[in-house]
Amino acid sequence: MTVQKDASLTGAFFALVRRDLLLAFRRRSELLFPVFFLMVVVSLFPLGVGPSPELLARIAPGVVWIAALLSVVISLDSVFRSDFEDGTLEQYIVSGQPLSLIALAKSLAHWLVTGLPLVLVSPLLALWMNLPSHAIGALVASLLLATPILSFVGAIGVGLTISLRRGGQLLSLLVFPLYVPVLIIATGGIMAAIDGLPYTPFLGLLLAGLITSVTLAPFAIATALKISLS
Repeated sequence: MTVQKDASLTGAFFALVRRDLLLAFRRRSELLFPVFFLMVVVSLFPLGVGPSPELLARIAPGVVWIAALLSVVISLDSVFRSDFEDGTLEQYIVSGQPLSLIALAKSLAHWLVTGLPLVLVSPLLALWMNLPSHAIGALVASLLLATPILSFVGAIGVGLTISLRRGGQLLSLLVFPLYVPVLIIATGGIMAAIDGLPYTPFLGLLLAGLITSVTLAPFAIATALKISLS
């Protein structure tokens, strides 16, 4: 009986992830917008601060990471918005499936749609910003470990603001302070790589944050959704 229940939960999890991915690919303009936003923001910096290779190399970690953070934030509201508006979210709650599992699937789907493409295009942006080749690996690794944290932590804020009329504005105020430690650690690791110093301790901190967010955030998201819908 327990095996059947576990198989049912696993099937529901992957079915929900697949559903969100299919919906995202049907809305290709929304799917590509975070990547275009990231590329536009990063591309404008050399035009604004000048083409000096040394200057671009020093500011590259902060520029790429801030642009990635903003790209994730502008897409956060889509995690639960459509499900809330058409009543699907309430059906999730009464379906008998653990809401934390649903929150995990929705957050993972958001990262696959938003965070993973940012990771894939980051090497091109690093070359555009003249980031040293030996530091590109640190940039990609930091984004790969930390962008899921942004999705999971941001989904908590979405759950708290989903029922508010202007929840998107409040969402930014809620999540930006929570993103600051991730931003500092990630950019610190890349700067250490640029200077030829060990950067694996920074990646270790990001990995610890990722494990913590994957483990605890779904329960916090589920609680936030219940509060908003009650």
